[in-house]
Amino acid sequence: MTAQASNLPLAHISVEELAERLAAGDHLQLIDVREPEELTIASLDPFHSLPLSQFAQWSGQVQTQFDPHAETVVMCHHGVRSAQMCHWLLNQGFTHVKNLTGGIDAYSTAVDPTVPRY
Repeated sequence: MTAQASNLPLAHISVEELAERLAAGDHLQLIDVREPEELTIASLDPFHSLPLSQFAQWSGQVQTQFDPHAETVVMCHHGVRSAQMCHWLLNQGFTHVKNLTGGIDAYSTAVDPTVPRY
């Protein structure tokens, strides 16, 4: 994946806010860019898996699989890879993209300790 920095500032969402939004039933597009091996350790069910290592397989279908104008939250382990994906999505015309601050590791620590840490 080659993601150039977008001209738009990157928005963030905290793990606490995400948990509140999920509990409230808010409609969010949720994308997890971690690798399959990571997903076997820890995952959150509502997230769609788009591993960065498989970018060539799924990149051409993002525009048809997801609504570019819906609120989209991207997650990885700590927030670095998801930030890269957020910039790529913004460059693809997505308008409401947020990076999950601290990733699944922060979610496990601050929201749900039953989610394994690695």
